[in-house]
Amino acid sequence: MFRLHLIPYGKKFNIVSKSKYFFACGILAVITSIAFILFKGMNYGIDFKGGYIFEVSMSETPNVQELRDKLGTLGLGEVAIQQFGTEKDLMIRLEKPEEGRGQEAAIQKVKQTLGDGVVYKKIETVGPKVGGELVSNAIKAVAFALIAMLVYIAIRFEWQFGVCAVVALVHDCAIVFGMFSMFPTEFTETSITAILLTASYSINDTVVIFDRIRENLKRHKKMNIKELIDLSLNETLSRTTMTATTTILSVLALYLFGGKIIAALALPIMVGIMVGTFSSIFIASPLLMYLNIKRDDENKPQVAANLQ
Repeated sequence: MFRLHLIPYGKKFNIVSKSKYFFACGILAVITSIAFILFKGMNYGIDFKGGYIFEVSMSETPNVQELRDKLGTLGLGEVAIQQFGTEKDLMIRLEKPEEGRGQEAAIQKVKQTLGDGVVYKKIETVGPKVGGELVSNAIKAVAFALIAMLVYIAIRFEWQFGVCAVVALVHDCAIVFGMFSMFPTEFTETSITAILLTASYSINDTVVIFDRIRENLKRHKKMNIKELIDLSLNETLSRTTMTATTTILSVLALYLFGGKIIAALALPIMVGIMVGTFSSIFIASPLLMYLNIKRDDENKPQVAANLQ
């Protein structure tokens, strides 16, 4: 039977010995991401910049993609359309023009494009204050997720494992955040979901490797820590790369064939999976070597001394 091996069977990689280079790459990527966010800013979408929301009921079932294309040619910036309620009900979100650039004219252009026989249930303005609250809530959501994961890893393993896992997660989230500044990808509410998915995927990979390290700490009581971490990484490397590859291929299909809205969610998830896989292998695990992890037998003399 044919079996696919992305990593040749029996191949051993000396990962920990080159950890300083990987740490340098990770630090450089995080610093670059933060610099772009601070000096260029994020490419915020309608959810964060503010705009107009139309809730309309069409006289006939509309072709959403065709309508999206028509509104996209009006030069009004980002236009998002989604169905809600019945097939004839639409929610249209329109980027708010700058002051003095014909805000009322923009609304009229949309009405003309939609045509006659349209019932406007609601037209309201979303201000930038709401966008600021969304940014704040997004940062809080990511921060609380990181804290919860730190507690979980520290309880399941030891505090050293928790610290390494959170360092890797901060690395992953910072780079995905930076992607929305470096590239013309808009940061919307769905982007928050992509960042949290990145964190959950990354922590899953990291826990699998940490489990193997913990098993090997019990199995190889006299092996050097550096060699033990390398052994654990090599034993899980095939599983990690295969999981990442199959997941990326699935998300790539969504990106290519899922339409514009799905693609906006799929792209940061793909980037997050790649970054999360890198950090699990090359950052979180090698970092353990510098935090003095102990074997069970090293703790026994100290426990005995305390009992006396």
